[in-house]
Amino acid sequence: MFLEIDFGSDMPIYEQIRRAIIKALAKNELDFGQALPSVRQLAGDIGVNLHTVNKAYKMLEEDGIIVMDRRFGSRIVDKSYDITEAQKSKVKEELDFIVALAKVKNIEKTSLEKLIRNIWEGNDE
Repeated sequence: MFLEIDFGSDMPIYEQIRRAIIKALAKNELDFGQALPSVRQLAGDIGVNLHTVNKAYKMLEEDGIIVMDRRFGSRIVDKSYDITEAQKSKVKEELDFIVALAKVKNIEKTSLEKLIRNIWEGNDE
């Protein structure tokens, strides 16, 4: 699995890993049920501490995106996995922040809706 990490970014590396995996799944670059590299392997591949990757994987597990098992490793959940109320609440919390940021940046509602629609459909406009 190839992840682009920006070591100069203000965003923590574990969050970049988390977001990259979620985006790859949304873009069908990863499949539901697919095995992920071990924490040690991914850390070595991208040149970061294994605790950084472990933190990203733990967050993805809390998000309901992956399951971690000491015997079988980490994998993306099956598509039939049901989202919990806590996970829905977390998505809403993220959206609340995005909407607030858009308002502060004077992005009009229609522009934000168009941006979301383009991202949802995989357009880079």
